Amino acid sequence: MKPTLSQPDADAFYEQLLDAHQGLDERQSALLNARLILLLANQVGDARALKECVEAARQLPS
Repeated sequence: MKPTLSQPDADAFYEQLLDAHQGLDERQSALLNARLILLLANQVGDARALKECVEAARQLPS
């Protein structure tokens, strides 16, 4: 897992993500997140990297 930020414009991506959820109910938001995760995982395409990301996400405080 990369310890440094590799997204050149993380704020713009975050804003785009928030906009995508506008007007969705909780169920629709969850489905959007699930579809986005699967699409991004397909783009990553590396099982080890995906495993590390899942583990890192579980360790982050809620």
